[in-house]
Amino acid sequence: MKITSLETVRLDEFPNLLWVLVRSDTGLVGIGETFYGARAVEAHVHETLASRLLGADPLRIEYLNAAMTSLPIAQSSTGVEYRAASAIDIALWDLFGKYTGQPVHQLLGGRCFDRLRVYNTCAGYRYVRAGDYRALANWKPGTDTGPYEDLDAFTHRADALAESLLEQGITAMKIWPFDVAARETGGRYITAAQLKVALEPFEKIRRAVGDRMDIMVEFHSLWNLPAAQQLAREVQRYQPLWYEDPIVMNSPQALGEYARSTPVWVCASETLGSRWPYKDFLDQGALHVAMVDLSWAGGLTEGRKIASLAATYHRPFAAHDCIGPISYAAAIHMAFSQPNTLIQESVRAFYTGYYRELVTVVPAVVDGHLYPMEGPGLGTELQPAVFERPDVHRQRSEL
Repeated sequence: MKITSLETVRLDEFPNLLWVLVRSDTGLVGIGETFYGARAVEAHVHETLASRLLGADPLRIEYLNAAMTSLPIAQSSTGVEYRAASAIDIALWDLFGKYTGQPVHQLLGGRCFDRLRVYNTCAGYRYVRAGDYRALANWKPGTDTGPYEDLDAFTHRADALAESLLEQGITAMKIWPFDVAARETGGRYITAAQLKVALEPFEKIRRAVGDRMDIMVEFHSLWNLPAAQQLAREVQRYQPLWYEDPIVMNSPQALGEYARSTPVWVCASETLGSRWPYKDFLDQGALHVAMVDLSWAGGLTEGRKIASLAATYHRPFAAHDCIGPISYAAAIHMAFSQPNTLIQESVRAFYTGYYRELVTVVPAVVDGHLYPMEGPGLGTELQPAVFERPDVHRQRSEL
């Protein structure tokens, strides 16, 4: 079998999403996805990687992953090169699954669980849908309305939001009420007034539902170390499950200092690429939960190595979502196949919303849990209508 073409697909409405279709001479097509800087990633796919992949056997996944990530410009990062390699790697696994007639989680060793608990990342309908990754929609409620405008809800009605999630069997939620203050102060400090406002959601959640809800706190790497430690002390009394990316993830020593200053677990980090920085953080005792974005960190091939590495340090693994529907499917396959998986991130505004506009199968969250996707490969495809949209951009490199 040979790779005969690489095609990229992107939409103006979702400017950060890029899909890669890997076609073979058997007619089988694998699909992968990455997020952020879609046009730059698209250029790397066609200008650099196509010449290395066209004509190759798509089943040599480890070999091809190494060929893409060992380039001098693609060293242990989540930059353009690694994001491109990640999307193609996911597509190769999808194609492998279709070739064997098996779901990807079976090819990764089989499922370790019958179902997986989810937590709801409380994003809204415009979160990462359009514009820059760090656009205001990431932390300021948008104007879109719907039943799950959860960014606005955690900001203003966190008590009602927690009750709504529990009604659906979802017993864990992630919020980021400190981001607005970080934008105002540059993350250097937080005022007493800002702190009071940011702590209100925690107060409301605990008053409304007690300890029936686990709370994860996302800091988006916006704080310096002293401020992050102050926030950790303030939030600790609400018994959060974890603190995620409190500082920029470029110093294992600094994050290790942070981790030793709080009894709350530290989750890190979707911003890391390849297993090597994870090892540095693990060696420093800096992270308790290894979170991996498969569409950034090297795909399923590298993701399972990071999960295994975390297990050697007796740490749990958690796959990142909050990006696109193909990556979400890949994350679910990975999560089911790893024995140290803790929980799966999900966004109900996404899996009940725009994911359904883009793909044929969206995993269902039932009573707060996910079940394995059983179709061959990833078990989902782009909707045919995606290719007919007026804002679609397609580019193909052929053998």
